[in-house]
Amino acid sequence: MAKKNAYKNMSTKKKSRKLFWGTLAPLLTVTIVSCTFFYDISHKIIEYYIDAQLTGTIEKINSSVLERLNPVMVNIEDFSNFASLSDDTQIYVPLVQTFQKNLEYSSGFYYSSKRSTLQEGSIFVHNSGWTPPAGYDQTTREWFKSAINNPGQLAFSSPFIDADTGELIITISHSVNDTEGNVKGIVACDILLSKLTSLFDNTSISKNSSVNMITSDGYYITNKDSSKIMKKKYFDETQYKGDLTKWMRGTLQTSKDRKNYFAISKVGLSPWYIVIEGPVRDFTGQLSNTIIIFELALAVFSIIAAVYNIFVIKKMREGEQEMGAALFEETQNLVVSAKENAATAQDQSAAVKEIVATMEDSNALSESISKKIQAVSKVADKTSRDVIDGVNSIEKNVAQLHAIFDANQQTIDGMKILSERIESIWDIVTLINNVADQAKIIAFNAELEASSAGEAGKSFRIVANEIRRLSDGIIDGTKEIKERINEIQHSSDSLILASESGTQKINEGYESAKNLGEMFDSIKNSAEITASSAGDITEIIQQQTTASEQILIALKQISAGVENFTVATDSISASSENIRTMSEAMNNSMKSSDQEENSAKKERK
Repeated sequence: MAKKNAYKNMSTKKKSRKLFWGTLAPLLTVTIVSCTFFYDISHKIIEYYIDAQLTGTIEKINSSVLERLNPVMVNIEDFSNFASLSDDTQIYVPLVQTFQKNLEYSSGFYYSSKRSTLQEGSIFVHNSGWTPPAGYDQTTREWFKSAINNPGQLAFSSPFIDADTGELIITISHSVNDTEGNVKGIVACDILLSKLTSLFDNTSISKNSSVNMITSDGYYITNKDSSKIMKKKYFDETQYKGDLTKWMRGTLQTSKDRKNYFAISKVGLSPWYIVIEGPVRDFTGQLSNTIIIFELALAVFSIIAAVYNIFVIKKMREGEQEMGAALFEETQNLVVSAKENAATAQDQSAAVKEIVATMEDSNALSESISKKIQAVSKVADKTSRDVIDGVNSIEKNVAQLHAIFDANQQTIDGMKILSERIESIWDIVTLINNVADQAKIIAFNAELEASSAGEAGKSFRIVANEIRRLSDGIIDGTKEIKERINEIQHSSDSLILASESGTQKINEGYESAKNLGEMFDSIKNSAEITASSAGDITEIIQQQTTASEQILIALKQISAGVENFTVATDSISASSENIRTMSEAMNNSMKSSDQEENSAKKERK
């Protein structure tokens, strides 16, 4: 509150100054931060660009050097291979001339035997026909000794001044074997160093960069200052501070420090190296100047924007009084409307609460009905299961009665068959009785005949007598069998009658059980319909309960929304009152500022 009063009491001049710096400071901050960020990003991009340029340039130079050297190296090796196939000394002249023809950068192609030219029998063949002067000993030359010490390999000499032309020469040599594999001579080719230096003279990474070729000892092979070639060492002049042993290991390498950039790479199989060096400021200097100019331009733009902003604000204040008065009037209307809305919202909130209470009672009643219907459904389900069990039991009883009926019917059929068999036994018994009667008659006749025979028929009479007695026994036995058969037949007839009576009773019981099963089926269907209807009613009641709960939840949400609306309306009413107060204060402040400006104008006049 104290800060607000201090700002109100502040003069218009101080307000304008504070507004100016409040507008300018963020713009200047954004300018400095963006330029710093842009510088860092640009520096990283420049580092990648330098690495790419160094790598590309070295590879390009290396490729160009090898493009000039490869034909020479190939011809030297081909000469060595051809010359090794024969020990005929007459082939050296045509071979030397043939292999020299297509060598653009060669100044001489020649062959020398292993024996010194100072000795008899030595051979020295040059493509131009040049013959060594008196006292010339090729065995003391670097190109000769290197090839002898490294048989089967290409040897590269250090640059030297040619005695005839006065130009710097580099010699590539290779040993030549005889047919037995022993070294018999050396083939060599001179290359003008000026043919290679042109590559380096026309190559540049940046304004102050240097691109040179050096020996493995560090001596310059190429340099813009010809006085340094093979006299000054690159190691003594380079700004590279790292380990030179690792730096000269042969692979393509790049490096940078805060001030300089460096690159090095070996040239093919030769002992020479391409080195590049230069100041980093060649790339970053222009960038720094660009960033400084950009910062100054943004600073000037920020000042202009701040001044223009103050001018626009002053123009806008001319219409602020009318807007303040309109805002004050609209705010008062808003306060009145907010209070009316608050009262309406309170009435709606009370009505919604009553509806919520009614719905809660309805929901509780629906839940009670649902529980009772569920209990009825459970009882109906149990009744249905009991009826199903009863139906199953009746079906089993019916099946058992049917089995008893079948068994009783089989018994009756068996008794009838037995009766028929007894009838057949009657016939057999009658037959036996007839046979016994005949046997008795025959025995009686035999006995009579035996009596008439006297003593001779005595034994026959005894047999006949025994036969007659046996016949009587058989007749008595058949009578007893007849009596037993009569008893069995009488019992069988009684049993058949009883069985037929039982069968009739079983049929009656079967029909009764069948009728009872149909009644239970009807009861079961009714119980199932009752259980299904109870389940449907339960589901409907549950759906109604769920719908009631959703309605209740929605009403509660509406009630909460109405309460929130009431709170929000009260808050809007309070905010509107605050806005009205602020509008009144703003109008007063603007009037005070106008009065101060008018007073200042009068004082200046």
